Amino acid sequence: MNYDHILIRYGEISTKGRNRNKFVDKLRKSVRIALAPFPKIKIRAERDRMYVLLNGENAQEINKALKNIFGIQSFSPAIKVKRDIEQMKVAALSLVKSLYQEGQTFKITPKRSDKSFELDTEGINHTFGGHILENIPGIKVDVKNPDINLKIEIRSDAIYMSCENILGAGGLPVGSSGKAMLMLSGGIDSPVAGYLTMKRGVEIEAVHFFSPPYTSERSKEKVIDLAKKQAEIFGSMKLHIVPFTAIQQTIKEQIPENYSMTSTRRFMLRITDEIRKKQEALAIITGDNLGQVASQTLESMFAINEVTNTPILRPLLTMDKNDIIKIAKDIDTYNISIRPFEDCCTIFVPSSPKTKPKREKVLHYESFFDFEHLIQEAVQGTETLTIKPDSKPDSEFDDLF
Repeated sequence: MNYDHILIRYGEISTKGRNRNKFVDKLRKSVRIALAPFPKIKIRAERDRMYVLLNGENAQEINKALKNIFGIQSFSPAIKVKRDIEQMKVAALSLVKSLYQEGQTFKITPKRSDKSFELDTEGINHTFGGHILENIPGIKVDVKNPDINLKIEIRSDAIYMSCENILGAGGLPVGSSGKAMLMLSGGIDSPVAGYLTMKRGVEIEAVHFFSPPYTSERSKEKVIDLAKKQAEIFGSMKLHIVPFTAIQQTIKEQIPENYSMTSTRRFMLRITDEIRKKQEALAIITGDNLGQVASQTLESMFAINEVTNTPILRPLLTMDKNDIIKIAKDIDTYNISIRPFEDCCTIFVPSSPKTKPKREKVLHYESFFDFEHLIQEAVQGTETLTIKPDSKPDSEFDDLF
């Protein structure tokens, strides 16, 4: 079937009141970015629907791109028909015939947004259902569980007909809920945390801590590949790579071994917060999962959080590990995350890290050395990459500082 439109339904955006236009504008931007490879398309956004005019572009390829856009509840490839009964009959029959296989059933689902149309709901069912029954031998009506559901939407400008209802990603458009910094390691959890936060409308920039020569270039490439997967949702994403070797070496020398992990996480959080301020973000996202490792007990979080008043978002906090892995596989980050290249979180790991660290003790241990100049050096030495899907990153060094 040669579809000429795609109808996009908003879902959760439809519950918004006076702010709905802001959410619709963000969604339109997301759709435009995702469909940039299709230059002929036109996008029209209205209060309750968005329409993509295909202009000859491949509907199946566009469907694939739309599936990953947050803010879309569902969408349907459709044909636009003039408000003429005979033309509508021809279009309805053609659409059902293109999908029909012997023995299948159908039903008509009308939506009369324009009540001035000459046929009411019953009339639409009778007129077009009857026409299909007369012209497709063997087809039957099943109003409860049809194989083909022909939707006929009556609007003031035209009639839209569709038979497919494709589920979207749901959630809210990226950027509609502000911006936050994602602490992106090379593991399984943090990319999933970023994905789930974007689903709630948050634009993210990633911060990764890199400790050469203890961590290799392959480790850095792994994180860039994870960032590319995140960038597929919004078209691009900034990745801030922080030189962390000097701080980790100093922690190893100055802090008792069983408290070194707690102190490492505190300095990571402090540096991320400094970058957050410069990028004008409003929160920090982590892949913390309660009780999973020593640094993710409540006691550890209490001791680590003390370094900032910035909101810390932990979307994975109460999830089972198997559920996190399932999402990682669904969003295609799992196989990247399990590549055997160490990141800075896995080097210098103490044999017996403190699982219930005391805030007073870590403050006491850190007080014997002034880490502030090392923090500022790390912030100033941060490299910023603009990551795009399936492309090499554009490098900026210190441009944002």
